[in-house]
Amino acid sequence: MSLLPKSVIITDDTMREGLQIERVDIPVEAKLRLLDALGETGAKTISIGSFAHPKWTPQMACIDEIAQRFVPKPGITYTAAVFNKAGYDRADQYFPKLDVRKKGRLPGTNVEMCDTFARRNYNRSQAQQIEAMDIAIENARNKGATGASVGIGNPFGSNFEGPYSLQQRMDMLALMIGKWEAAGIPVKRVSFLEAMGWNLPHLVRETLVAIKERWPGITDFHMHLHNQRGATLASYYEALQLGVREFDTCLGGMGGCPYCGNGRAAGQVPTEDFVDLCHEMGIETGYNLDKLIEAVAIAEEVVGHPLWGHVSKSGARPRGKALYPANMPFVETLEEAAHFRKGPQVYAGQLSPWKANDPLMKGAAS
Repeated sequence: MSLLPKSVIITDDTMREGLQIERVDIPVEAKLRLLDALGETGAKTISIGSFAHPKWTPQMACIDEIAQRFVPKPGITYTAAVFNKAGYDRADQYFPKLDVRKKGRLPGTNVEMCDTFARRNYNRSQAQQIEAMDIAIENARNKGATGASVGIGNPFGSNFEGPYSLQQRMDMLALMIGKWEAAGIPVKRVSFLEAMGWNLPHLVRETLVAIKERWPGITDFHMHLHNQRGATLASYYEALQLGVREFDTCLGGMGGCPYCGNGRAAGQVPTEDFVDLCHEMGIETGYNLDKLIEAVAIAEEVVGHPLWGHVSKSGARPRGKALYPANMPFVETLEEAAHFRKGPQVYAGQLSPWKANDPLMKGAAS
């Protein structure tokens, strides 16, 4: 039985995860232009980047200038990634223009399945992450928390340690959820945080089904799955079929991870492709697909290379007045394929597959 949601929350993370793996010398003006274009797409929440130490993420060395200069658009919550108190304090000085206070969000804890990745990415072991949960849970209980979220990092497998079984995933979740329950705080949400691209549709399905059966009180799920092996759009489809409503994406499939061994190859699902899929399935996203495609074009100019989405290059499925003319000439290049947004002039001069007296051409002209 399908539990397809009526609407989804798609968080585009281009400005943070997308740009943090791109070249260091992208001008602030270009980043502000991209941020402004994102604000036109229908996004409800936009991260402007991360307040990370420039030694480790030099692409974000300009984050304070971006925070100072960007012009917020009505109806959008602007936030940023912060990883410690120093980052939080830097970001919070721009409140309320920039909101990193997470008011109303469930308190949470995250643990990596992969000890190697935990050490490479967070400079702490898996055991240290588990130990740190106790303080976080105690703080949440002291603040009167009535629910919690747990995040499991790289749940399906690791480039350094190999695949993880369903039993291993469930054992880790049981450990995390058990700690919250022992404090009298029910877990209501599970977040899947994967950087190494080991997800597959059947693994996503079996894991979600197992969680729902064992912990029926968990009703919300969040998917942040990287796409270096091309299976993530199919994995997101499986998650949709089971009622998942929260997904992370990036324009054109931007993104990546310097710690997982795949770099820019560890991109995200293209926002425009996932939005198109949802719209075709009758799921509301709040995004304007045409505006997203224009934002992808700007993103390609900003980063200086083609991105990896599909809908941005071919357009949405044409209907009504958008149907292609039957007598259009050959379309071969990506530039010519952009006629859906740039007009027929991009394929002017191409060979035509029809003769002047072709009945199809006569029908098209009548």
